[in-house]
Amino acid sequence: MPKSISIVFPVYNEEDNILPLLNATLPVVSKLTKDYEIVFVDDGSKDKTTKILEQLKKEKYIKVYTLKKNSGKATALYVGFQKATKDIIVTMDSDLQDDPKEIPLLVSKIEEGYDFVNGWKKNKHVEHTSPIKRVSSLTFNQMTKTVSGTNFNDYNCPFKAFKSEVAKDLFLYGDMHRYIPVQVANMGYKYTEVVVSNYPRQFGVTKYGSKRILRGFFDLITIKYLITYRNRPLHAFGAMGLIFGGFGMLINAYLFITWMMGYGIGGRPLLTLGVLLTIIGIQFISIGLLGEMITNNITRNPDNLIK
Repeated sequence: MPKSISIVFPVYNEEDNILPLLNATLPVVSKLTKDYEIVFVDDGSKDKTTKILEQLKKEKYIKVYTLKKNSGKATALYVGFQKATKDIIVTMDSDLQDDPKEIPLLVSKIEEGYDFVNGWKKNKHVEHTSPIKRVSSLTFNQMTKTVSGTNFNDYNCPFKAFKSEVAKDLFLYGDMHRYIPVQVANMGYKYTEVVVSNYPRQFGVTKYGSKRILRGFFDLITIKYLITYRNRPLHAFGAMGLIFGGFGMLINAYLFITWMMGYGIGGRPLLTLGVLLTIIGIQFISIGLLGEMITNNITRNPDNLIK
C-alpha cells in the first residue's frame, strides 16, 4: 500500500464535471491509502466551477486553489504540484475523459521503483475526434520524439503519476505541460509508460483550439533550448558570440594588416562589417552572462499566482 497520494486536477469551466469526477475518484484513492488529498486548481473559471469548489473545500481532504486569472494548464499544474503534500502525485484532466479506476495502475508502477509514469492513450475514440486534431496530435508526438530524442508514444496525455520530488522539480509555464515527459527524461529520472483508457467528453466543451498548433511549434523550440541550455545559457549565446565575434576579428585583423601596408581602409564597407560583427559577438556573450545570472537567482513563488 502506498504511503500517501495527492490527486491534482487543473480545472477550467468544468461545472458539470466536478462532482461526477470527485465521486468517481474518491472510492478508488481511498481504497489505495488512508492518507490522501484531492487538489483542485481553478484556472480562473468563468462558470459555476469556482462556487462548487468553494463548497467542496470544506472537506479536510480537499484543497482548492484559485488562480488570479486564466494562466493556462501548465501554471495550474505548477501550483498544484507545489501545494501537494503527499509522496505520490497523480494528475488527470477534469473532463472525465480519463478513468480514475486506472489510478492504481499508475501508482503500482511508482511502487515498482519508477519516478514517473506517463499515460498512453493508445486507443483513442476516433469517432469523437476531429481529423485536424488527430493529424496534429500525430505530428506533435512525432516531432517531439525526433527533436527531443526521447521515446514516448503520447507526450500530451494528462494522466500521469510522479514521485513528489519529480513533480516539484518540473519547469512549467505557458504550455510546457505538453513536454513534461521530455523534461523528466532529460533530468535523469527513471520513467515508464502505460496504456490508459480514453473516453469522449460528456459535459462542457474542449479547450483545444487550432491556434495551439502554432504555439506547440514554438514551445518545441523552447523546450529544445531549455533541455540543452537551461542551466548554462552562456553555452548557447556564448557560442554564437564567438562565431560572430570571431569573423569580425578576422576581418578587422585583415584590414589592420592592409592598413599597415599603406592602403586606406576608412571608406571600405568591409570595415563596417568587421566592427558590426565584433559588436554583435560581444552582445551575444553579454546576453549569455546575464542569462547565467538570472538562472542562478530567479525563484518562482506559487503563492503569487493564487488569489
